[in-house]
Amino acid sequence: MQRKMPFLETEYYHLYNRGVEKRNIFSSVGDYRRFMALIYLANSDENVRIGNILRKTAYEDIFTQDRGNPLVAVGAFCLMPNHFHLLATPLSENGLSQYMLKLQTGYSMYFNIKNDRSGSLFQGPFRSQHADEDRYLKYLFSYIHLNPAKLRDPHWKEKPYLKHSPLKMFVEHYPYSSFGEYLNGTHIITNPTPFPDYFSSKTEIETHITDWLEPEPD
Repeated sequence: MQRKMPFLETEYYHLYNRGVEKRNIFSSVGDYRRFMALIYLANSDENVRIGNILRKTAYEDIFTQDRGNPLVAVGAFCLMPNHFHLLATPLSENGLSQYMLKLQTGYSMYFNIKNDRSGSLFQGPFRSQHADEDRYLKYLFSYIHLNPAKLRDPHWKEKPYLKHSPLKMFVEHYPYSSFGEYLNGTHIITNPTPFPDYFSSKTEIETHITDWLEPEPD
């Protein structure tokens, strides 16, 4: 379905998509790293030669490459075996749509070549939800970063966890989300500046995530 409303600058959007027929789109460390590199490199208003950079540059150095002006600010992301989540705000007119087209096209081409397949990889272009309320926008930071919890325990929402639980440690150390950037205070792929300052410290975001895991007091 084609989106009727434009994506507006200074507004915030939850963007997500999954593999066609719910197939896995990430099956190796290389797959996850390729998508994370594309989250960074595709975010450019210039015709960056992404393929050349990916072939010639060590993974750790990709995020130092000059890419021109970004199309969007990515506030959070999480990659799961068969889907991904992004929280973003456009920085230019049509920036968000251009970015998502470059991101998904670039990864689909890589995936199809690698796996000797053809056809669509994702279930359509991408899906979006407008985070038009402050409460919902803040919730999305937790929702996106807590996604990996279901990999360890699919029923975690039914079983409250304590502050220092293995589940919390698993989420904090999950390598394919932006939670680590917030905990470390070093934003490489993400850019929280255009977003409300919900988490100005490691303690604040840790507390926010823990509130969703800990049991409510009687």
